[in-house]
Amino acid sequence: MFDTALPFWRGNLHTHSTLSDGCLEPAEVCRRYKAEGYDFLALTDHFIGLFNYPIADTVDFRDDSFTTILGAELHSGPMENGELWHILAVGLPADFAPGDAPHFRPVEGMESGPEIAARAVEAGAFVAIAHPQWSGMTMNDARSIEAAHAVETYNHGCAMGCDRADGFHTLDLLLSEGKRLNLIATDDAHFTEPDHFGGWVMVGAEANTPEALLDALKSGHYYSSQGPELRQISWDGKTITVESSAVASVIVQGHGIAAVAKHGTSLTKTEVPLSRFNGSPWIRVSVIDAAGKRAWSNPIWRETA
Repeated sequence: MFDTALPFWRGNLHTHSTLSDGCLEPAEVCRRYKAEGYDFLALTDHFIGLFNYPIADTVDFRDDSFTTILGAELHSGPMENGELWHILAVGLPADFAPGDAPHFRPVEGMESGPEIAARAVEAGAFVAIAHPQWSGMTMNDARSIEAAHAVETYNHGCAMGCDRADGFHTLDLLLSEGKRLNLIATDDAHFTEPDHFGGWVMVGAEANTPEALLDALKSGHYYSSQGPELRQISWDGKTITVESSAVASVIVQGHGIAAVAKHGTSLTKTEVPLSRFNGSPWIRVSVIDAAGKRAWSNPIWRETA
């Protein structure tokens, strides 16, 4: 599954600064992520009129060991619960046109969430459905987004701030309906609480450049983590083999109630039988280390096995 000839780059795709409702200046946000060993960062401030529709210019914070990708958290149109959509768009052009979102409340005639997501994809962005559990998103809402690459399935800020970090239920149901989506773990850091350095993506790309990273994200050449490493996943008709850093559990999930777990001590190469997944069009892998930290693969579609 992974091209082991490529280096992996650690990055956070969801972050805020004083350009919207974060408490640190963009330069300090970038400095902290670089200091913590991240290879790249997307600063994704809230793209609404209240904050003058910011797309943070982080180009000056790039150097030989750290890069940035321009982006924003887009808001437009109400979901079924009346709240505005939150859509993560990484790789936006600096001149991405604002919609009509003057504040965090719907206004008549504004773009819908699906429309602004489609516009972001057309502009070249990697787009993810943000924090479904925190948003109170319904499945009708989730199904309506046709232009998305991923679902944000772990949001560290939502974990720490309201214990609503999860998007796996939404993702898994969409997968079982045939939606070809990947998943991401992020911080959604505002630095107003312990909402940082808790979830990230590891992207396999030829170089740590915005262009190479975006191409890899759109192609699904990455995994998501809170700490453990996924080093290789391979499979044949009967077994999936997961190579990882030392973990205590390896879990394979699929459609409906299909799941198989292997538990042990310092597991680094784990074989899981696939017989439980007959009839499941997709599977994905979770690993959990002794401290309870997790890493997650993107979905694997069985016809590619």
